[in-house]
Amino acid sequence: MSIQRVTVYAASSQALCADYINAASRLGRSLGNAGLTIIYGGGGHGLMGAMAEGALSVGAEVHGIIPEFLTRVEAGHQALTSLEIVDDMRTRKARMLERSDAVVALPGGCGTFEELFEAMTLKRLGQFLGPIVLVNTGGYYDRLLAFLQQSVDERFMNQAHLQMWQSVEEPEQVLDALGEAPAWSTNAISGAAVVRSAS
Repeated sequence: MSIQRVTVYAASSQALCADYINAASRLGRSLGNAGLTIIYGGGGHGLMGAMAEGALSVGAEVHGIIPEFLTRVEAGHQALTSLEIVDDMRTRKARMLERSDAVVALPGGCGTFEELFEAMTLKRLGQFLGPIVLVNTGGYYDRLLAFLQQSVDERFMNQAHLQMWQSVEEPEQVLDALGEAPAWSTNAISGAAVVRSAS
C-alpha cells in the first residue's frame, strides 16, 4: 500500500509537559520531510498545534477538519493548507479517515481514544485497511496496549487483531512502522468474530 496521506489524532490540551509537545512537533516534521500530506483535527493548541507547526515548518501540506461548535473553544489553526469546518464530530471523524491511507495516534484523552478505537474497529471489519501507529511517548500507551492484550487473552478479540496496530517509542520511528505494517484485507471481516475453538 502506498502511503501518501496520514491522519494524525492528538490532544488539544494546553497543560501538557514539554516531552509531549516536543514529540508532536518532531512527528510533524518527520511526516512532512517524507513528503506526506497530513490530515488532523484542525486545532491550534496542544499536541495538535505542535504537530501542525512542525509539519508546516518543513513545507508539508496540512489539512484541518474541525466542527463549527469547536471553533468557539478550540481555536482552529489559521496557517494550514486548508481548514474545513463541518457540522459535527461524526462528520469530522468520517472525513479524516475516508481521506487517509494511515492513522497515527499521539497521546491524547477520550477524544483521541474514541478516534483511535473507531479506526481499529473499522480495520477489524475490513472497512479501513491502512496502518495504525501509536506514538508511545514516555510509555503513555503502555496500559492501553496491555489492556488490548488482555482483551485478546480473554477472547474478546482474536490473536490476529494484535496485528492491526503498531507502537513506537519515538516519532521518527513512525515512517518505518508505516512501511512495515502487515497488509490488511477487506476479507478481515471474516475473522472479526471470536468463535469457540473445537474441543
